Amino acid sequence: MSALPTFTASDGLVRCGWCDTPGFEQYLQYHDEEWGFPVTDDRRLFEKICLEGFQAGLSWRTILAKREAFRAAFANFEFRPLCRFGPADVERLLQDAGIVRHRGKIEAVLNNARQVQPLLDDFGTLSAYFWRFCPEIDESEPVHRSETEASRALSRDLRRRGWKFVGPTTMYAFMQAMGMVNDHAPTCHVRAQAQAQLRALRRIQASTPPAISSAP
Repeated sequence: MSALPTFTASDGLVRCGWCDTPGFEQYLQYHDEEWGFPVTDDRRLFEKICLEGFQAGLSWRTILAKREAFRAAFANFEFRPLCRFGPADVERLLQDAGIVRHRGKIEAVLNNARQVQPLLDDFGTLSAYFWRFCPEIDESEPVHRSETEASRALSRDLRRRGWKFVGPTTMYAFMQAMGMVNDHAPTCHVRAQAQAQLRALRRIQASTPPAISSAP
């Protein structure tokens, strides 16, 4: 494992090296406003986990450039409408050039949408479920890694519950994207802001009684 690279953009701000992509301003906006910032909204969480599944084997730039097309194709990642999609919809989506046309990944989104309600029955919200896997806040400098014990635990539990395309590496990318871990580089100009939001959320969660769950 090694220290995370950074770069200084044309605006003079230091950012994580992965978003150094000239001509693709969406990367900077995504980095500055979304990546690594805590998310508790269920629709956004479901979108993020689905898009991370689509990213497997591809670059995040490819997925981000197609995000609006993904939203249009998958009912804005509202799980209830997606539960009504069937084989004809899969075939239709396989012809949609705006998205990644991978049958397994498309079918995984529809499968996972059907697995949301059992989680809601057990935990009340997707947010309550996912944040159960949040590790202790790490104040040390982040390093390159592809998975952690927390991402492996989340992956195992989701697969036990019937979810697909949720391997431990994909789940670690999801945990980074939803702000469960703050992997902004130490000198990145938004690291402190993301860390402060994570600490504040964890204080709120610690003071809130957990929802009643029927899960083992």
